[in-house]
Amino acid sequence: MENLVKDTVKILSINVSKLNLDQTIELFIKWIENKQKKRICVTPVNCILWAHKIPRLKKIYNTSDMNLADGVPLIWASKLFNNPISGRVTGLDLLPEFAKIASQKKYTFFFLGGGEGVAEILSDTLKKKYPQLLVVGTYCPTFSDKFSDEENNKIIEAINRTQPNILWVGLTAPKQDYWIYDNFDKLKINIAIGVGGAFDVSAGLIKRAPKWMQRNGLEWFYRFTRDPKRLFRRYIIEAPLFIPLIIFQKFGWLKNNN
Repeated sequence: MENLVKDTVKILSINVSKLNLDQTIELFIKWIENKQKKRICVTPVNCILWAHKIPRLKKIYNTSDMNLADGVPLIWASKLFNNPISGRVTGLDLLPEFAKIASQKKYTFFFLGGGEGVAEILSDTLKKKYPQLLVVGTYCPTFSDKFSDEENNKIIEAINRTQPNILWVGLTAPKQDYWIYDNFDKLKINIAIGVGGAFDVSAGLIKRAPKWMQRNGLEWFYRFTRDPKRLFRRYIIEAPLFIPLIIFQKFGWLKNNN
C-alpha cells in the first residue's frame, strides 16, 4: 500500500508530498467535509534519514496518506530530481493556519502531548486569536518512551469521547508517528497528524526562527543554537549525511531506495 496522495517525489525511499501549504490545507478541508479518515506525517530531513535506515519507520511513512515536506533541503533535493515540491509545509505553519480555517468552519481539535500544561496554554492562545475555535480536548501523557496499556487506553478513550476532526499529536518524531500508526484503527477522528514542537511555538512558549532563516534553510541552525546539547547529534552528525545520499540517489548509486 502506498501513500494516497499521488503527487509525490521519492526522497531516500520516502514518498514526500509535493503540495504546498495552501494546497495541503485545501486537501484537509476536503477530507473533513467528506468524513474521511487520514493519517498524516510531517517529515523533516532527520525523519527521512531515520526511515531510510529503519524498515518499520519507512513502512509507516510510505503507508501514510501524506508525508509533508518539512525542510528546505527536501525542496532542493526535489529540484535536483526534476520533480519539484511546491513549497515547504511544517507543523509550525500548518497548525496556526488551519486553526484559522477551523474556527470559521467549526472543525474540532484535540491536542495530545506537549509538556505539562502546554496543550492547555496552546488551546487558550489559539482561542484568544480565534474565539470561535473549538478545542474539544487536551491530554498530557506521562513522559516515557512507550505508554503503559492503561494510559494508552485512557488516551484513546479521551479522544474518542470527543471524536475530533483533527487530532494534533506533539510527542516528538518519530514517537508520534509510531503512536498514531499503532493506534490509528482505534481512533474516531478525521485526521491524525504529528507536529512535534509546534505546540510550544504556537503557544508562544518558544520563539521561532526569523523569516529569512526559514526561507533560506537555516531554521535548523536557529534551533540548534537554542538547544545545542539535545540537537547536536541530529544536526551535526546525522543531517550532513543527507547531501551525499541525495547525490547517490541522483546517479542511481543508492541502495535500499525502493
